[in-house]
Amino acid sequence: MPTLSDLVCRHTALERADLDWIHALVSDWQLLADLSFADLILWVPHKDGSGWVAVAQMRPTTGPTVYHDDVVGQIAGKGDRPLIDVAWTEHRICREGDPDWSSGVPVREETIPVRRGRGGDFIGVIQRSTNLSSARTPSRLELTYLQSASDLAQMVAEGRFPFTEEEPILVRSPRVGDGLLRLDRAGRVTYASPNALSAYRRLGLHADLVGADLGKTTADLCYSDEPINEDLMLVASGKAPRETEVEHGGTVVQLRAIPLIVGGGRIGALVLIRDVTELRRRERELLTKDATIREIHHRVKNNLQTVAALLRLQARRLNNPEGQEALNEAVRRVGSIAIVHEILAQMPEEMVEFDDIADRVIAMTAEVSLAHVMPQRLGSFGVLPAAVATPIAMVLTELLQNAVEHGFSHKSGNLQVIVHRDPDRLEVIVADDGKGLPPDFDLEATGSLGLQIVRTLVVGELSGRLAVERRKGGGTEVVLSIPVQSEPRIEAGIPR
Repeated sequence: MPTLSDLVCRHTALERADLDWIHALVSDWQLLADLSFADLILWVPHKDGSGWVAVAQMRPTTGPTVYHDDVVGQIAGKGDRPLIDVAWTEHRICREGDPDWSSGVPVREETIPVRRGRGGDFIGVIQRSTNLSSARTPSRLELTYLQSASDLAQMVAEGRFPFTEEEPILVRSPRVGDGLLRLDRAGRVTYASPNALSAYRRLGLHADLVGADLGKTTADLCYSDEPINEDLMLVASGKAPRETEVEHGGTVVQLRAIPLIVGGGRIGALVLIRDVTELRRRERELLTKDATIREIHHRVKNNLQTVAALLRLQARRLNNPEGQEALNEAVRRVGSIAIVHEILAQMPEEMVEFDDIADRVIAMTAEVSLAHVMPQRLGSFGVLPAAVATPIAMVLTELLQNAVEHGFSHKSGNLQVIVHRDPDRLEVIVADDGKGLPPDFDLEATGSLGLQIVRTLVVGELSGRLAVERRKGGGTEVVLSIPVQSEPRIEAGIPR
């Protein structure tokens, strides 16, 4: 399915500023759908003037939907939807008198012109469709919702909603069903939904919330012995479109204010409320767990460095050159594992930027080499899970050391680590221009401990493939093909 940006760019003549406004509206219009108990469809004019293109759709979480199928991408000609044409040409909210029964259920249709900012151009029309099949005598809650939806729709038509200057919202902004308060111009509560009242009960409120000054009431509950949070007063009074959190007695409540500005004046505000106590408790547990894991990696790294130091000390005491070399190889293997744990001790997650580790392993190989070797890395490993990073670090250590010892002896040469990263596979080539493989070389029957370790790690632990070949032009080429997880991607909120 094409994205909103794709549809706007392909079918309309809207400008970049128009698209940014539409993105801001669509990111926050769940609020309007829930307050209206209605489906929302955003139509924008086709670039050839022939009709309308549906670029976005939202279903309510507070009532039954009208559209079970997606409407996004559909094109309607001029005259096919008269209410849209009227709202666009007359720049006003249009309401149909009688319900439409063409779909088999009664549907009330309304249209809201969308204006880009105060005094800006009109850039589209919202079709608001309400399923009346479950209509009943409205309660105080429903009447408050509908009145708030009417005020919010008028703000859309006047270019006052969404609030483009609003600070970034928290991880998940409160929704209508989480809890809603309606305030008057003075910041006093005129309506409190049951969920909102329950949240304040958990904060310690014993009196009735309706009629209370929300800012003063909240401050008295949560900041009786502390300086008052200025953001709290702005949010709780409904004067600024912001979010904040308050905490008291172990309960954490998230507040979001939506000032209602209709006809040029502020008539009140909506305050959405969500009890996030359990969510914050889990976040604290995760932070504690992450800190513990990083501390473990740090201690493992320290212990491995201690082991490496002991092995190095033991090697110096030996008079047997073969034994010294064996211990020095063990020091290098332990050191490569320690590098991985050092990186993990600094990372908040069990994912590692492996390029830094690879560069340190490559540099370590050059430092201990008796030959004049110029190693280099071509390509990027990207982000790897810790379970993959540790064995690959050991494999690189073994292959690089093997190339230096057996490929170059005391001569100079070039050593390359060539990396190709696909979404689900990593291919690594370790190539040198040294003296090459012996004529009778057989990977399966080799007595090299290093290559045996590499084969065990690549084939056995990582379920990959390993090939050791003679390089064209002289030298040796070791090819690794290892399955890996896809790198995590961060989606942009608004395409640029």
